[in-house]
Amino acid sequence: MLEIGLTGGIGSGKSTAAAGFVDHGGVLIDADQIVRDLQQPGEKVFDEMVSKWGSEILTTDGQLDRQLVASIVFSNPEELTALNAIVHPAVREEMTNRRQFHVGTDNTVILEIPLLVESGYRNFDAIVVVDVDTDTAIKRLVKYRSFDEEDARNRIERQVSRELRTEIADYVIENNHSMEAFDEEILKCWQWIQSIDRPETGRELPSLTAKE
Repeated sequence: MLEIGLTGGIGSGKSTAAAGFVDHGGVLIDADQIVRDLQQPGEKVFDEMVSKWGSEILTTDGQLDRQLVASIVFSNPEELTALNAIVHPAVREEMTNRRQFHVGTDNTVILEIPLLVESGYRNFDAIVVVDVDTDTAIKRLVKYRSFDEEDARNRIERQVSRELRTEIADYVIENNHSMEAFDEEILKCWQWIQSIDRPETGRELPSLTAKE
């Protein structure tokens, strides 16, 4: 199993890159999807969040109102810390369970982790960062995801800098131009991934913690 950590800021196109890798034969483990799974009614994370913020964070049909939660935590660092304390340990555990399924295979596993830098995760065979300039990211968030421009800029400013992301990258995919150019960059990166020496079969699953 070859494990590739994939990250990038909001609006960078990392999920499009992940989908491209899957099209080329990769297997995706998506941290955001795991979060959504764990925030379903009946799950421990869901229950802990309702206990913390009350039923006000639920929609009329009992689902988590993710937009409302975002408005609460992204405007208050203490609330964001509280949310991370609930979500991150559970996500790490579930991600490890899903990684374990591929141990002993020849799969190329793509771990899409938006907060890869913040989490300190480094035990991958390589880290790929999708990078885009801030103004381009904001325009895309407004056009394709209906963000308010000010909200988009605020969210980007709360994330780690582009420089910190690219500093840990083994490979940087630039996404400042057309979709066609981005597709070409994704293919080039996949070809690079295939050139990486694969770990010996039977190695112990690396922990999702920072390298010493």
